[in-house]
Amino acid sequence: VQLQASGGGFVQAGGSLRLSCEASGATFRRYAVGWFRQAPGKEREFVAAISGSGGRTDYSDSVKGRFYISRDNAKNTVYLQMNSLKPEDTAVYYCAAAYRLHSNVVLTTQGGYDYWGQGTQVTVSS
Repeated sequence: VQLQASGGGFVQAGGSLRLSCEASGATFRRYAVGWFRQAPGKEREFVAAISGSGGRTDYSDSVKGRFYISRDNAKNTVYLQMNSLKPEDTAVYYCAAAYRLHSNVVLTTQGGYDYWGQGTQVTVSS
């Protein structure tokens, strides 16, 4: 499966952005999807994840209540709505996918994913 992340950009603190992760070459509803981010000089970290059905989600504590992950399997796309952005949210954001037979699986660790998108830059100014 190929993943294409988009929607990054430059925004002031308190603003919003919506990232998209479009998949091709797969029965998308069989894939758990996650978003991760990597800030300069830091390791890549988990942000949010969603099950193949969309019925289960999980978030890191740092974004809980501000970011929302959703998916439209008819469009083979997962979204990350990011609200109340902070300068510390500045990073390259990556989406990842993993095939799971059961559509209610949520994966929060990088090692659980097999496919990665190219990343999209999000910059939040203070």
